[in-house]
Amino acid sequence: MTTPIAVLLPGRGFLAVDGPEARPFLQGLVSNNVDSVSPDRTLYAGLLTAQGKFLHDFFLAEIAGAVVLDAEAERLPDLTRRLMMYRLRAKATIADRTGDWVAAAMWDGDWLGLEPKPGATRAFAGGIVFVDPRLPALGLRAILPRAGAEAALAAAGFTLAGADAYDRHRLALGVTDGSRDIPVEKAFPLEFGFDDFHAVSYDKGCYVGQELTARTHNRGTIKRRIYPVTIEGPAPAPGTALHHGESEVGEMRTSRDGHGIAHLRIDAAEMAIRDGASFTAGPAHVTPHKPVWGDHG
Repeated sequence: MTTPIAVLLPGRGFLAVDGPEARPFLQGLVSNNVDSVSPDRTLYAGLLTAQGKFLHDFFLAEIAGAVVLDAEAERLPDLTRRLMMYRLRAKATIADRTGDWVAAAMWDGDWLGLEPKPGATRAFAGGIVFVDPRLPALGLRAILPRAGAEAALAAAGFTLAGADAYDRHRLALGVTDGSRDIPVEKAFPLEFGFDDFHAVSYDKGCYVGQELTARTHNRGTIKRRIYPVTIEGPAPAPGTALHHGESEVGEMRTSRDGHGIAHLRIDAAEMAIRDGASFTAGPAHVTPHKPVWGDHG
C-alpha cells in the first residue's frame, strides 16, 4: 500500500496580477489561454522570447479574483521585470506574494474531491488545490497560506516528505522542472514538452514568440525531444553530452537516484527504445524510455 506524500516546495514564488486589464495584459504575453483560468481551472504556461525560445514557465491560477503566477522563486525578479516591461499603461498591478503563500505537491493520496483531469481546481485550506495541469499522474499541487500549510496537508491525510521525494517522483515520469531542465533563451519549448504538458493554446491569438511556436507545431519539424531515462553508473551532470558509439545524440538534464531526463535526437531515442539500447556519458549508461505522456513515435 502506498503512502500519500506531500512536499512543500520552497523554490516556488508567486506573482498576483490584478486589475481590470490583468487578463488582456497577460493574454498577449503567455503561451496559454488566460481566459480559461478560473476558480475551477489552473493552467501551465510559459513566457517566451520574441524568437520563440524559453524564458519562464509557471502555473496560472485564480485566487481572490487575481491571476496568480506560481513560478521559480529564484527567477521571480526577472519574471517581474519582464512583465513590468510589457505592462506599459495597462490597468494591472503586479504584486509579489511569495511571503504569503507556499506551494505543495501531493501524490498517492486522495484527490480531495477533484476529478483527476489536468488543471481541475477547488478551494482548499485557505488557498487552492489543483490536479497538476501538465500530467495527472504527477498528482495534486496546492497554493496555501504559509501559516498552517503543513497542518492542513497532514489533516488531509498526507505524510510530509523532503524536496528530494518530489524530484524522484517527477523524474520517474520524465517531467521537467523549469530552468533546471530547460535552457533559458536557448531552448525551443516544444522540444521540452510544452505541447505534451498542455502549455500552449493554438487558437488564442498572438502572444510573444507565438509565430515560431505555431509554425514549428504545424510543420512537425521537431527533431529533438525530452525523454525519461534510467542511469547505470555515476549520474552525468546537466549538459553532459550523450553518445551512441561516436555519434552525439543529445544531452543530459537533471537526474536523481538513477532516474533522469535527457534531451535527445528523436531518431536515436526511438531506435534505442525499440532495441533496448543505451547511450554513454563517460562510464555511465543512459537508457531512454517511452514516456507515459505525449506521442513519441
